[in-house]
Amino acid sequence: MKFFAINGSPRPKCNTAQLLDSSLEGVKSVLPDADVERINLYDIDFKGCKSCFACKRINGRHYGRCVFNDDLKPILDEVVKSDGVILGSPIYFSDVTGVMRCFLERFMFPFVAYSNTETVDHKKMPVAVIYTLNASEDVSYQIGYHDIHDHFEMGLSRVFGKPEHLYVYETYQFKDYSKYVSDMFDEVERKSIRENRFPKDLESAFEIGVRMATGAEQHG
Repeated sequence: MKFFAINGSPRPKCNTAQLLDSSLEGVKSVLPDADVERINLYDIDFKGCKSCFACKRINGRHYGRCVFNDDLKPILDEVVKSDGVILGSPIYFSDVTGVMRCFLERFMFPFVAYSNTETVDHKKMPVAVIYTLNASEDVSYQIGYHDIHDHFEMGLSRVFGKPEHLYVYETYQFKDYSKYVSDMFDEVERKSIRENRFPKDLESAFEIGVRMATGAEQHG
């Protein structure tokens, strides 16, 4: 069995990446022989949907799959056949990062039929989303982040079924806050959150992987 973690953060070793790695460790704890892989989207030269509609052409040989030949295509060809996908992204301007949006266009659009009767046959797989936020939980609700992300997850639900999600708040961004304009944050508090709360967030990500692998094993 194969599981992917898709990292939408430009930082390959920081909060989002660590949470995704923990989720893959959760998969391996249930399925030791499973093949797991983290994809860092910022390492790939690709763009979003080109609107060529080859994936929707009647009797087309590329119906139901993305045909655009770039560095993402061979990766996408493997991801769509996998047994589970965990998406991870920091929140930039209230939403997932631009590269994650581009990935999702290519990942999901071929499976969406412009039809009231016809559907696109594709492999159903469990999907989870991990969001990392600089904001606190209270602020994120006040701003309406969760409403935005609920709408984002509607697309995933339509294609794959309702995803599980994890919010990780008040992430630790800088090794030295004094070097950056960041006086609205309390560095001591952020360090405390990193030391005391983040390990629990890693455990929550691990459990996502456990549940995903368990579900895939039961339905496999």
